[in-house]
Amino acid sequence: MGKKSKVEEMEEELNGVSTDENPELSEENGNLDKETLEDQKTSVEDQLREDLAKEKDKFLRLFAEFENFKKRTSKERMELFRTAGQEVMVSLLPVLDDFERALRELSKSEDKEMFKGVELISNKFKETLKNKGLEQIEVEKGDVFDAEIHEAITQIPAPNKKMKGKIIDVIEKGFKLGDRIIRHPKVVVGN
Repeated sequence: MGKKSKVEEMEEELNGVSTDENPELSEENGNLDKETLEDQKTSVEDQLREDLAKEKDKFLRLFAEFENFKKRTSKERMELFRTAGQEVMVSLLPVLDDFERALRELSKSEDKEMFKGVELISNKFKETLKNKGLEQIEVEKGDVFDAEIHEAITQIPAPNKKMKGKIIDVIEKGFKLGDRIIRHPKVVVGN
């Protein structure tokens, strides 16, 4: 025998009341009692509808919460993939700096073939890093100093009034990986 639902049990309970079984119900007040039975049936239906509405609301809230969780974890996962190589990139930046210093010194020498060979290797290295999402932050002398982007190493007296609060010299280049700055450019600021 299967389980009966709440509605079926209540309907049987309400339908099971008859004037034969209950002597209090007479023909005089039979119409009144039928109305009471109908009111009870209606109140039971209303209660069940209310319970159903509450359960639907719980379900919708839980579903929305789950959807938000999925979006949040997906966003975090994408961010992780985008910046997964950040530690490796940061450790390669000094090598990139060394290449630039080596090229500067080799350009002063007489051996142009060695300079060309090192320059090709340096360009290939830079291109590989660029393909992995590394971008150089462009900073020029005379740019306005921005504490969000630049790291001030020192301040010196500005050579002229136009250079106050502006970048006098760039000591070390800065880089971004995606939208995140992984090394701020180190600059000298005029005061």
